[in-house]
Amino acid sequence: MRKIIHIDMDAFFASVEQRDNPGLRGKPIAVGFDGPRGVVSTASYEARPFGVHSAMPMAQARRRCPHLVVVPCHFDRYKAVSRQIHAVFHEYTDLVEPISLDEAFLDVTENKKGMELAVDIAREIKQKILDRTSLTASAGISYNKLLAKISSDMRKPDGLFTVHPDRALGFIGSLPVEKLWGIGPKTAKRMHDMGVFTGGQLRQVSRRHLVQVFGKMGNVYYDFSRGIDNRRVAAFHERKSVGCERTFLEDIHVESKIIIELYHIVLELVERLARSGFEGRTLTLKLKWDAATQITRSLTQERVLRTKDDILPLAKRLLGETAYHDRPVRLMGLSVSSPVIEKADAPGRPAWREGLLPFDENLF
Repeated sequence: MRKIIHIDMDAFFASVEQRDNPGLRGKPIAVGFDGPRGVVSTASYEARPFGVHSAMPMAQARRRCPHLVVVPCHFDRYKAVSRQIHAVFHEYTDLVEPISLDEAFLDVTENKKGMELAVDIAREIKQKILDRTSLTASAGISYNKLLAKISSDMRKPDGLFTVHPDRALGFIGSLPVEKLWGIGPKTAKRMHDMGVFTGGQLRQVSRRHLVQVFGKMGNVYYDFSRGIDNRRVAAFHERKSVGCERTFLEDIHVESKIIIELYHIVLELVERLARSGFEGRTLTLKLKWDAATQITRSLTQERVLRTKDDILPLAKRLLGETAYHDRPVRLMGLSVSSPVIEKADAPGRPAWREGLLPFDENLF
């Protein structure tokens, strides 16, 4: 049985800003872009009682908290602190799976300190992070990633919570289904319509019925309701794509402006490809016209896409295949990925893939 720790920094971006600027301490702050389409990246704990939370439009956050202080993001600073935190993790194990700058899974079943109890390791890690960064972290400990992830959120901020295998079924049974990994608002609503509100009620539904309703994710929900999660802590993730996108302050509909923005996104993408060393042969264009719809179109080539001369003509070609003339563009993005070539694809023939899909703001 594994010993898994999930470490999650408390209001990370906001906490770094408050640490570095004493004038912000004790005040409700939101980190993010303060503009008509700005979004809250992180809200401090002082702002949260007003209903301010991450991914909320900044304008809505200001309405909920009129004395909110908005602070721009300083990603270089957050990355530097993140490196300090991850250095602490590696003092105990090299089986570290970063989820983002401020959270990670650690497998400490066998650890560098030879410590028996994962909770003691988690306690030491929290203290070292505090000593070196003056920031607090919350930790969840259990025998799998699902329960460790849920546990780290139980006693925030500066929390420490363990789910022992003997208590796992009772713990999950009492949880709202929304707490289980992979169950978002839409899935939760479908479960509520089925009369399923808790992990215990979910456990009463057969695997067959869950698969009928939710497809292959039904198998995952069936296992999760029973405390089963066999995913290992993956210390290495193969990069599958490199991309960038821009949300415009105002929708753009003039063709020349759209082409100029596309050109700048291509330059940014080329720079990111050079920094990462990533090699891919599929270029994907994403356009978002309004809050409800986005379109993606892709083109796969035989050569690796590296330079502006490689990418810009393809980007223009993909743009020309869209209805960008018909309505204002809100967001534009480009990415390069490693393609999966279908057997049916003829050798040397570009592979087109496109799709039109609803875009749910609540998922991002």
